[in-house]
Amino acid sequence: MPALNKTLLAGDFSFPPDLEAGPYPGHLPERVIQFGEGNFLRAFVDWMFHQLNKKGMFQGRVVVVQPLARGLIDKLNQQDGLYTLILRGYQDGQMIEKREIITSISRGLNPYEDWQAVLRCAEDPKIDTVISNTTEAGIIYDPEDSITAAPPRSFPGKLTAYLYHRFCHFKGDPNKGMLIIPCELIDRNGDNLKAITLRLAGEWGLPGEFQQWLKEANLFLNTLVDRVVPGYPREEAGKLYAHLGYQDDLLDTGELFHLWVIEGPGYLKKKLPFEEAGLNVIWTDDLTPYRTRKVRILNGAHTSTAAVAFLSGVDTVREAVEHPRIGRFMEDLIFKEVIPATDLDKGMLMEFAGEVLQRFRNPYIVHRWQSILLNTTSKYKTRVLPTLLDYVAKKKEIPEKLTFSLAAMAALFKDGKTNGRQYQGQRQQGDFIIEDDPEALAFWQAAWRQNKGTPGGVREVAAYILGNTGLWGQDLNTVPGLTEKLEGYLQDIVSGGMAAALEKVLAGSGAGNPA
Repeated sequence: MPALNKTLLAGDFSFPPDLEAGPYPGHLPERVIQFGEGNFLRAFVDWMFHQLNKKGMFQGRVVVVQPLARGLIDKLNQQDGLYTLILRGYQDGQMIEKREIITSISRGLNPYEDWQAVLRCAEDPKIDTVISNTTEAGIIYDPEDSITAAPPRSFPGKLTAYLYHRFCHFKGDPNKGMLIIPCELIDRNGDNLKAITLRLAGEWGLPGEFQQWLKEANLFLNTLVDRVVPGYPREEAGKLYAHLGYQDDLLDTGELFHLWVIEGPGYLKKKLPFEEAGLNVIWTDDLTPYRTRKVRILNGAHTSTAAVAFLSGVDTVREAVEHPRIGRFMEDLIFKEVIPATDLDKGMLMEFAGEVLQRFRNPYIVHRWQSILLNTTSKYKTRVLPTLLDYVAKKKEIPEKLTFSLAAMAALFKDGKTNGRQYQGQRQQGDFIIEDDPEALAFWQAAWRQNKGTPGGVREVAAYILGNTGLWGQDLNTVPGLTEKLEGYLQDIVSGGMAAALEKVLAGSGAGNPA
């Protein structure tokens, strides 16, 4: 079976009719340098640049830098930057599948083998945009980093060295600054990246003129990205290769839905005309409402439902949405608690919630609760607790589903064993292992030790959980009625099991008292 590369694309190979395969755009110049070669960027940003090029609205390609010592650059270069992307999902109520060969990547660079090749890109005036996705842990300050390293250890270190090389090459020309658009999933990603590069520039003793140029000539944008990308379809790869007729080691899959919110000046719409090309890209002067909407509805629904579903023996998000009780729990949580507690346009929230539930039903996205439960303690604090507190402030009562989700999360950590970041627990279907911060695991174990088997034992557990000011930022026992409500739900789960406790909540007869 032939391999996907530019020779195959330019030859007389017969591609299947349901695959879009355009010409190889070798004539287009490199205009973007991208730190990250993983599934997400290739199914999101690189796919978008490909759409722009098809419409003649960008006329440029992306050179990709491998952020870690091990990665996909060798495979990417073997395939001349080409890969097949399969997008699947619901559109207007119909299941749609789109298959396309993406041609927006020109080549890949491994900075651990040839750092100078990366720096040479800084000398190209046409390459004026930086894209990155080096995971949430990528935008971090590394005190051990050094500009003399080849390459620097961290992504901010690499970027600082890259920009300094550009500054020197163009003799500080203020018109040679770069547009820097990080896609890492942290709040204010652009602001954080800028702050770290400035800190490194100062600590490395780089000239004050460069630090001023770094601050004023370069534009760091905050962004929010949203598309589920399962990546390489391992289980069906053989079947897909047989249909496509060629081998593609970089085969990628994602959902149809996509959203990119970019906080930046309006004139950039002309430089990167994603919206004009019909892509779901929003340029805004404040992405806060979009982030709040996503975190509270999409991420909040995941975090709130994860333990409830998993302890009920339901393993995937799709199964949960289609489950008669868990699906209703999730919908009630979103529409009766999250949306009423959120100070944003209700129409926008309702529309987004409908899209989220449709995405959760996508049969091609196998999203397992066990993976969503990774670091679930900190996720509850950032994704769910603010909604719970806002609901109490607005309604003067305790939200049942949001509180029950906290009880379910606590039940997850009852009677298990820890080993570093790993927790081995039990459910009716057998043992399971999830990961969380060791401090969080120790906290849950300490909470359940408060139950001495006395009539008030579960109340002590509830009070201990809510009283962790270091975790929650406040003593939640001071929220009127919350301790009693949590105690009642914990008692229901411990005494009757998750299924019976959930049934009770859905019937409106869950334990606890209103605030």
